[in-house]
Amino acid sequence: MPKEITNKTNHPSKVPSSTNHQVIDRFKRLQQKEISIDHIFNDIVSKNTTALSKGITLIESTQQEHVEKAQQLIEKCLPYANKSIRIGITGVPGVGKSTFIEALGNLLLDKGKKVAVLAVDPSSTVSYGSILGDKTRMESLVRSPMAFIRPSPSGNSLGGVAQKTRESIILCEAAGYDIIIIETVGVGQSETAVHGMVDFFLLLKLAGAGDELQGIKRGIIEMADAIVINKADGDNEKRAREAKNQFRKALHLYPLSENKWSPDVLTCSALENKGINKVWDLIQDYLSLTIENGFFEKNRMHQNKFWLLQTIEEQLKTSFYNHENIKEALTSKIDDVIHHKITPFAAARYLLKLSEHKNEK
Repeated sequence: MPKEITNKTNHPSKVPSSTNHQVIDRFKRLQQKEISIDHIFNDIVSKNTTALSKGITLIESTQQEHVEKAQQLIEKCLPYANKSIRIGITGVPGVGKSTFIEALGNLLLDKGKKVAVLAVDPSSTVSYGSILGDKTRMESLVRSPMAFIRPSPSGNSLGGVAQKTRESIILCEAAGYDIIIIETVGVGQSETAVHGMVDFFLLLKLAGAGDELQGIKRGIIEMADAIVINKADGDNEKRAREAKNQFRKALHLYPLSENKWSPDVLTCSALENKGINKVWDLIQDYLSLTIENGFFEKNRMHQNKFWLLQTIEEQLKTSFYNHENIKEALTSKIDDVIHHKITPFAAARYLLKLSEHKNEK
C-alpha cells in the first residue's frame, strides 16, 4: 500500500492555541459583562437611539436575569414617560399601513415632532420566525435622526401585539419622542389589544377589495376613532369616495361613545402623499376634545389598570407553566385527556390545586 502523500502547503496555517484561548476568554468576558441599567437609562434620557434599542431588546428578553433588569429600567424611565401622543394604526395586510405610517411620520417630522414607530410583525406559528421588514418599507423615515423605528416579532401574545409593547412605549417617551405610532399586524384580536394602549385608534381600509361594510366586524368600527380609506388614487379614487360615504352612513347608526367624539371617515393616498394633512388635523381635533372634556386622562388611567391586571395574568401563567412539577403533571394529564380517562375540567382543577399546594410550600 503506497504511503499517503500530504501536501502541507494546501493546509491553512494553524492559529496558535494561546491565541485561541485569548479569543475564547474575551468572548466569555463579553457574555458575562454586567448590564449597567444606570448607563442605559442615562443614555436613553440623553436621546441616544442605540441605548433605546438596547433597552427594548432587554425588555423583550425572556431570561429571568434580563426580566429583573428590564423592570429596573422601566421604573427609572417612568417619571420621564406619559408625555407623548400614542396613535394605534391597524388594517388588514396589504392595506398599506407601512406606506401610510411613513407618509404620516414624514409630515410630523416636518412639523418638528420626534416620531417613534413600534411595528409589530406577525410571527410564524410554525417556525416562530418573523421577517421584521418594516424598516425596509419605510426607507425615507428610517433615515431621519428624528425618527425611531423598531420592528418586533408578535410572538405568542394576544392578537399579534408584542407582549412588551407597553414597556417599549415608556422607553420611547423617556427618550423624548413626541408621537408614538403602534402598528398592528391586523389579524385576530390585535385591534383590541392596541386599542387598550393608545390615545387615538385609526382603522385603515381599502375600497373595491371586498372589504366594505359586509366584510367588517362591528367591534372594530366601534373601537375606531377614525376610518381612513387608503389608496384613493388612479382608478380607485371613485371607489374610495363611495366607500367613504358608505362608512359614514354606517357610523351614524352607532351611539356617541363616552369620549363624546363622533368618528369620521377620510380618504387618502399614502403613496401619492394626498390627504395625510387632513388625517393629522382630524387627530388633533380628537385630542383637543378629549383633553378638554377629561376623557384623555381618564382613558390613560383605565389603560394603566388594564395593564396591571394583564401583567398579573401573564406572570401567573408563566409561573404556572414553568414550574417543574407542573410540567411533569401536565404531560400526564394531557395524555389522560386525549385518551378520555379524565375530562379537561377535572384535569385543570387537579393541576391548579397542585400549583396551589406547591406555592404553599
